[in-house]
Amino acid sequence: MENLMFAYCSCKVIWTLLVTVLGYASSLPVADDSICTAEELAKYSIIFTGKWSQTAFPKQYPLYRPPAQWSSMLGVTHSSDYSMWKKNEYASNGVRDFAEKGEAWVLMKEIEEAGEKIQSVHGIFSAPAISSGTGQTSTELEVHSRHPLVSFVVRIVPSPDWFVGIDSLNLCEGDHWMEEVSVDLFPYDAGTDSGFTFSSPNFATIPQDTVTEITCSSPSHPANSFYYPKLKILPPIAQVTMVKIKKNQMGLPPPYLNLPAKSNEIIDSVSETPLDCEVSQWSSWGLCRGVCRKTGTKIRTRFILLQPANNGMPCPNLDEETGCEPENCV
Repeated sequence: MENLMFAYCSCKVIWTLLVTVLGYASSLPVADDSICTAEELAKYSIIFTGKWSQTAFPKQYPLYRPPAQWSSMLGVTHSSDYSMWKKNEYASNGVRDFAEKGEAWVLMKEIEEAGEKIQSVHGIFSAPAISSGTGQTSTELEVHSRHPLVSFVVRIVPSPDWFVGIDSLNLCEGDHWMEEVSVDLFPYDAGTDSGFTFSSPNFATIPQDTVTEITCSSPSHPANSFYYPKLKILPPIAQVTMVKIKKNQMGLPPPYLNLPAKSNEIIDSVSETPLDCEVSQWSSWGLCRGVCRKTGTKIRTRFILLQPANNGMPCPNLDEETGCEPENCV
């Protein structure tokens, strides 16, 4: 009887341990690249299209010193052991330098160190800057079955610390590589500078904030250059397309480019974002003018903070007059 009870207790302990271990294993994160069984290497052309136009983003659109433009693209192909940047997490020193100043040296060093320590990086790629808000740039990248993820950043110029990019996009689908993928891009705040507008002076965020997506209502402040409270969602400010290069296309120019001969401007259907007029508060009333013992008039004024655009609400009257009794009459 004692032996039977001992065997029962032993089985119960083993079963409890097994359930605990299995429960812990099921709670572990599964790497996105752990089940890629596609051919070992694949090459892609990556085409970045800027859609930052004055029609789509009329508020405080930078026209000079400097005009709206895009920095060079810096990207990496990697495994799930590496992360260039993540929404709601703190930006690294390298991402901070790139988002604020367009300097890539620290970020490249971080990538190289990650590749050397844990073999999480397969390759780095870059594409030239775009000298206007709308235009295209392109390059090629190579992914590996153990490194099928793509991440990149492109700085919005001018801006305090704003950028667009992709975080860990998996180009592998089980036993094959995706033929083509397009992603709309929206602005992000690196959380390292506290400016609200494109041309804000450098003012460090202390303590540093996390990377957050900028929307038409967040930050919820009228001074924010992307603040469009009447919109439900911002138009895409950029788009990226990755196209798998077939082996017989190696060495040929990237497909699907749409660069005109004399300009980098892209002729594309863009949404016209309406922008309502914004005016200041009224000034105080001026002196009462008129003849003594008769009703006079006084005036107050306001001025335009933001001109309307794309059939937005027009500006109201900028001065207002009311009756008064003249003072200090002789």
